[in-house]
Parts: sequence; C-alpha cells; structure tokens
Amino acid sequence: MRLVFHGVRGSFPSARASTWRYGGNTAVASVWVDHEPLILLDFGSGLPDVDPTDSSVSQTTGRIVAFVSHLHLDHVIGLPFFPPLHQEGTELDIYGPPQPSGSLADAFAALIRPPFFPLQLADVRATVRFHEVFEDDLAVGGVKVKVRPVPHLGPTVGYRFEQDGFAFAYVSDHQAPPSFEGVSDPVLELCDGVDVLIHEAQYTHEEFARKPDWGHCTPAYALLVAKESVARCLCLYHHDPRRSDEELDSILADIRQESEGTPVAEILAAAEGMSLARTGSVTPSRLIKGGGER
Repeated sequence: MRLVFHGVRGSFPSARASTWRYGGNTAVASVWVDHEPLILLDFGSGLPDVDPTDSSVSQTTGRIVAFVSHLHLDHVIGLPFFPPLHQEGTELDIYGPPQPSGSLADAFAALIRPPFFPLQLADVRATVRFHEVFEDDLAVGGVKVKVRPVPHLGPTVGYRFEQDGFAFAYVSDHQAPPSFEGVSDPVLELCDGVDVLIHEAQYTHEEFARKPDWGHCTPAYALLVAKESVARCLCLYHHDPRRSDEELDSILADIRQESEGTPVAEILAAAEGMSLARTGSVTPSRLIKGGGER
C-alpha cells in the first residue's frame, strides 16, 4: 500500500512562491494497492495531476474508488477537471456523507453544470456511481474501510483504511473544541492504533482564537488526537494556504519537540509529491517517505 499526496492545502489553492516546497493545491491524495482499484481521498485542486495509469507507482485494476470527506469547494473543485471523468470506460465510484437537502449525486450534479462548468455531470463519458456513507464499514477489494462522522461544519466524515495489518486514518477537517480537551468517540475509533494518522492542522493558536467556530484545529490538537488514539505517526495536513514553507518548517519543528515522550514516534508535514508506503513493518521507521519529505 502506498499513499501519495497531490494537494495538501485547505480553503483555497495557493500560487505563492513561498509555498512551492509543500505545494499549493487543495486536499487530495491517492492510495495504491497492487491488483486493487485506485483509491482517491477527496477531489481537491491537485486531482487533475493524478494519473490512474501510472504503473511506476502500482498496478491497479483500472477502476477508481473515491472517498470524499465533505463537499466544501476546496475538497471537490478538482473533479470537473479530472481527465478520467471525460474518458469512455472509466468507472468511478464516489463515497461521501449524505446531504441535508437532496442526495450526494444531486450535490455533485449542482457543481458540474453550466454556468459553473461547460458540461453537466450527466454528460461526462465516465460511468459514475454515488454511495452515501456516514457510519459504515465496507471494503474495496482487500482494503477494509471504516467511515465515521467527524466534527466540522456540515456533514463530514473521516476514513480508516486497513490492509494486511497496516492501517491509516484520514481526518482532513476537524473542529477542535474551544477547550482543546477531549476527542469524539467516532474520531478515536477511526484513529485507534493506526500506523499513520493524516490530520488537519490549519490554524495556529492565535488564528483559532479569532476563528474558533470555523471548523478547524491546530497542530497541538492534531497531536492530542494522535496521543489519545495511540497513533504511531502523525502527518499534518490541510495547511493554511497563506502559510509559507518556512512557517510550516517551524510549526513542524515545534510540534515534534512537543511530542517528545508521547506514544507518537514520528511527525511529518504533508507535501505534494510525498509518498508513504509500508515496507513490511508497521513501525513508522519502516515507512518509505519520498517526494516532498521534510
């Protein structure tokens, strides 16, 4: 199993020169397992850069299965521009949380239509199927998937993926409690003992104080989630689009120091092109990190 980051920012893309090392695209990652469908995590602005036929990463079946955390624009804006969506023969299964009004399919149809996009969703060449999930357990081939609700603004879920004894959790947007105390039981269930926890860390403490109900959290709260769930490796994600590479370097150094003496053995900051792969052991030291590794 190999995970590759193609977008690591939250809220909106950043094209600033000061963000080129970590990258400026919004949230999207791909999960590659030999002889299984390609798995996508969210549809951020980096999605068009994902090549499902890239055999240098893994040999997949050709089917694409996507797990969307929620439908805020930064997590879905890349889908209309994803080349396989416009190719005959593509089979795309999209999983995501049910919406308060209309179906998941209705919500995406409202996104992909004029005047926002030249085509309607019904006109794309791919075969697209929608599946609403909120508190479910399912499988993609040999990969077990757990879905649980995550505190945020609007219907939001996180995901846990397991294959051959290796597990990682994806919690892209997570509203921290004002007290920064406690983690919801569904989130703890997702993250329990995972080898890698991919968790948002968008705000500094000062920014959170100004935006305490905007749906996000801090690196310190991400570390709390990792500690409470006994995650082995924490990967900070969903960086603020205004955060420079140097500021992210500083945040990473500070949270690594704060983690000393905790069960969290390793802390990373996600970057475009970074890949995480299991190499035969579940310990973080045996994860291969490539591309944007800091």
